[in-house]
Amino acid sequence: MAEKKKAKFLSYKGKPLVRCGNTIYYGNMTDPYVVLLQILSSKKVNDLDVADKVTVQLLSTDPDARPKDRIIKKSEKKGLYQAMDIGSIWLELALKDSK
Repeated sequence: MAEKKKAKFLSYKGKPLVRCGNTIYYGNMTDPYVVLLQILSSKKVNDLDVADKVTVQLLSTDPDARPKDRIIKKSEKKGLYQAMDIGSIWLELALKDSK
């Protein structure tokens, strides 16, 4: 019998990060909330593309909610570090309040 391999994801503060193009999801999809980061623009720094403008959204994972109602909080930040920082804070507080 073939053994099923579990996918390994990058993580930040113990929660998975999944990236597809310019979209990054932060958090477990089985939790009540996740963070969606969308890289809107980037700039070149020493031949590397670095995120410049990033939209951060705290989303509910409730499948019964309308897409518009799933957005709990939204902000735009300069750089991926600031976006991840506020996103991780929002996610931590939302998950703490939902318990």
